[in-house]
Amino acid sequence: MKPTCLKLSLFALAMSSSLFANTLYADTLKMSSWVPTTHFVHTQILEPWSKAVEKVTEGRVKVEILPKALGTPPQHWELARKGVADITWGNFTYEPDRFKSIWFAELPFAGSDAKAQSVALWKSYNQHLQADPAYAGIKLLSVGMFGAGIFNHGSKPLANLADLAGQKIRMGGPIQQAIIEGLGAVPVSAPATKAYEMLESKVLDGSLHTIESVVNFRLTEKLPYHTIIDKGLYGATFFLTMNEKKWKALSDADRAAIEGISGEAFASQWGEVFNQQNSSAEKTLRDAGHTFSTPDPELLSKIAEIRTKMLADWETAAKTAGIADPKALLNDFETDYQALAGK
Repeated sequence: MKPTCLKLSLFALAMSSSLFANTLYADTLKMSSWVPTTHFVHTQILEPWSKAVEKVTEGRVKVEILPKALGTPPQHWELARKGVADITWGNFTYEPDRFKSIWFAELPFAGSDAKAQSVALWKSYNQHLQADPAYAGIKLLSVGMFGAGIFNHGSKPLANLADLAGQKIRMGGPIQQAIIEGLGAVPVSAPATKAYEMLESKVLDGSLHTIESVVNFRLTEKLPYHTIIDKGLYGATFFLTMNEKKWKALSDADRAAIEGISGEAFASQWGEVFNQQNSSAEKTLRDAGHTFSTPDPELLSKIAEIRTKMLADWETAAKTAGIADPKALLNDFETDYQALAGK
């Protein structure tokens, strides 16, 4: 063999060996997810992020989304903290007593632009929330919100307090429960996945959802009436998190690369997807002849009154949780939201 050919062969062998070694020794992180692989959170958010991790780390870190969740949705923070899964995502709403400092983002009028909400919440975490020990012992990669939660009803518009009186409304968590009770309706605690059968059997009159959930949970025929409230009746907060030991085991370069596509970048993408889903769902429902209402002044005033009381309760809880200045936290979130929503 000629010397030049020999050198080329050796170079090719070295390159292939290097690529093989990178693949062989890649860190494969296991992600537990509790939505079906057909759900848009999987296809438009988690899957693209997982592929981006492999790309930005040049194959040194891979994320495998497990075919089946390793626990129930409320268990996913602990699954990552304890190392049962390397990466999880979930809903802070499922553990309200643990994450009291984040309540402010789930109260009435927390926003309707999911992208602005999500990025503002990430900024709030960096500026204020990480002082709360509830977030310690784990790597919080990013956060997200879903836009405006609204009233949806099976047989009539809910535009005033009289409309709401005695109506059985599905909800989740103490914040939503307090809102419904304060408005004179009857809260029924149940997961969104149970809404269809409960509406079918008349156990429920209506249900709290975002617009996209009405379509994605196949509730279009069961919930033809919707009450749109500026900046939402309630919100929900989500996390993307990683086991701290696994995080620290990664190289500095890989951690930096992953942080570059997480944090604000992930929050922005999360919110953008939810905005698209909500917008598309609203068009679908309007085209199907659904009725959209807005609350009258008395109902809006009552919602504002409930928010004021809940904010006072939250401020006390947030201080107990280690937040030095809850009012500054709320002000920063609202200022950031307004600036981002205006873009």
